[in-house]
Amino acid sequence: MKERTKVLVVDDDVVSRMVLMHLVDSSGSYDVLEAEDGEDAWRLLDGGPRPAIVFCDLRMPRLSGMDLLQRIRADARFSRLPFVLASAADERATVDQASVLGASGYLVKPFDPDAVRALLASLGAAEDDAEAPAQTLRRLGIDAARLLLYLGGLHKQLGEAGAAIGQLLAAGDADEARARLRRLGEGCATLGLHAASRALSGAAAKSGLQLCDAEDALDAARSSVVRQSDLARAMG
Repeated sequence: MKERTKVLVVDDDVVSRMVLMHLVDSSGSYDVLEAEDGEDAWRLLDGGPRPAIVFCDLRMPRLSGMDLLQRIRADARFSRLPFVLASAADERATVDQASVLGASGYLVKPFDPDAVRALLASLGAAEDDAEAPAQTLRRLGIDAARLLLYLGGLHKQLGEAGAAIGQLLAAGDADEARARLRRLGEGCATLGLHAASRALSGAAAKSGLQLCDAEDALDAARSSVVRQSDLARAMG
């Protein structure tokens, strides 16, 4: 029997913690762990349980969310652990600062169920080897709205590419079909969709490129774009 994905919720406020735990639990099959502050969370992490993602309140006694984030990122065991900060809306500037320290995203209180589900979907994005949207924003120097615009444009290009590549292959112009796949792969790489980029580049590299190969790669890339778009929307 497959072990359920572990999710750690950290908040000193019991009501907020229970609400978020309920939202996580109602979003799928998860083993939800809880901690009442950063110190409690660190003891839990250091003791062995390995959650797939951490949702952590920003302001807590003993060890704040920001301090816990710094401690986690400094430890090789947890350096890539997805870490989402939760805060009041007027603390956005502080959360933006936390993204520089490696926060994967944030939630605004009161919690939006759709935002929670989108962030949990980031676990699928991680398996897809996609860059966290917060990292993409920092690397490109853009905001979430601009990233969504780029992702929307890429999704449209991917949707239109199948018919165009089919026509090229039917006309015997496999080289141009491969070139289009490579360009789309470069677009995916630019937006941090690494597995999608590899899928498209891999299809382009096939000596006997068939339309079904291109369509499979395009479908995988579109799925990656949709997941990444959901995560970018959750960032606000």
